[in-house]
Amino acid sequence: MNVLLTVVLAVQMLTALGMIGIILIKHGKGADMGAAFGSGSSGILFGASGSANFLSRTTAVLAAVFFACTLMLAYFGNLRPVESGSVLDQAVTAPAAAPAASGAAAQIPGTAPAAIPSAPPAPAASGVGQIPVK
Repeated sequence: MNVLLTVVLAVQMLTALGMIGIILIKHGKGADMGAAFGSGSSGILFGASGSANFLSRTTAVLAAVFFACTLMLAYFGNLRPVESGSVLDQAVTAPAAAPAASGAAAQIPGTAPAAIPSAPPAPAASGVGQIPVK
């Protein structure tokens, strides 16, 4: 399936580049006016009006291929299995954290909390008590 998507995407990119190139090569609407007064560039490769037909048809074919590739990519992109339910139902919940030991023993790795007696936790200070004293 990935190979098919890669091929379709490559074809789409090539047709897009081809359309850009052909549209830039096409003559503008005012180019025929200059050819009528003898600019001389009208009969170089395709004749007086041959380039307009060839480039218009090529642009139409490339546009059809680009449109078909876009539809195929949209179709293949939506072939995911549809899961019923809410997105929140699929969320992974974090496991409940174990109660942390308080005091200095909890900060020393590799020690059991019961092996070292810990000091009782200090009460939370408010106001001026939060300012560090030298």
